[in-house]
Amino acid sequence: MRVIVVTRHGGPEVLEVQDRPAPEPGPGELLVDIEAIGVNYRDVYEREGGGTHAADTPHLAGVEGAGRVSAVGEGAGGFAPGDRVAWSNAPGSYAEQVLVDADAAVALPEGISTEVAAAAMLQGSTAHYLATSTYPIQRGDTVLVHAAAGGVGLLLTQIAKRRGGRVIATTSTEEKAELARGAGADETIGYDGFGERARELTGGEGVHAVYDGIGAATFDESLSALRPRGYMVLYGAASGPPPPVEIARLNAASLFLTRPTLTHYGREGDELRMRAGELLEWIAAGELDVRIGGRYPLADAARAQADLESRATTGKLILTP
Repeated sequence: MRVIVVTRHGGPEVLEVQDRPAPEPGPGELLVDIEAIGVNYRDVYEREGGGTHAADTPHLAGVEGAGRVSAVGEGAGGFAPGDRVAWSNAPGSYAEQVLVDADAAVALPEGISTEVAAAAMLQGSTAHYLATSTYPIQRGDTVLVHAAAGGVGLLLTQIAKRRGGRVIATTSTEEKAELARGAGADETIGYDGFGERARELTGGEGVHAVYDGIGAATFDESLSALRPRGYMVLYGAASGPPPPVEIARLNAASLFLTRPTLTHYGREGDELRMRAGELLEWIAAGELDVRIGGRYPLADAARAQADLESRATTGKLILTP
């Protein structure tokens, strides 16, 4: 089978197509024929070798995808060959086949394509926990969503509106602003002076929460956009990690600061299935739209990651074996 290997830490050029023997499922594992693969910033972090997702090299790239079960290992109950499944945490998913822990696999309902599932699992589950658990948006809350035309941003905006929130969305172009408004954003603003603009739009009060997946480039101003007792939710670092924070900065307005990850909000087991189940139910019912911003053949994984890093893309990027 063909796989994408991170041969060493570095830029997209370190990704290499290789042939490897097909794996055999062990106890509690599923062997899946992959039909669609999600491209994520986590993949970039692992390729670069920095941050919380640093991984030794060489290693197989990717963690997210969807496809059909080919073989079932001992003890992987509830699944059978031919079942359609999706996952957000199966290392080596940039491939034609992958081993998936049965506890990390989610069965797909009718009406959900494997492509849409691969586009929604990681970013959709992230948007779900951010809006429902990390800072549970209440009706009437005003929240600031950065990169609102990205994969997480579009889904987070829709879920925030579903919960009765008011969304101020940051985008870098008018085209992206239009996408954010299409997802339900009440206000769209640029990045220059966004903190002051968010305060203006809230009558000087500030927002209840900021959802920030950008990091260093937006962190300081995001704090300034919060109202007293507001939540700074830093869930990613596309522009790099922010510098250490003086606790006194939080004390000035009794602010909350959190750096959540999906690992602690249900990547596997019952909580995973609860989040993924609600997410897929909303998609199947037409209540949540998943935007696929680009499709690439597996061999073009390097180009897909480079496009993602350019921040010129919208929605989710997908690889197809």
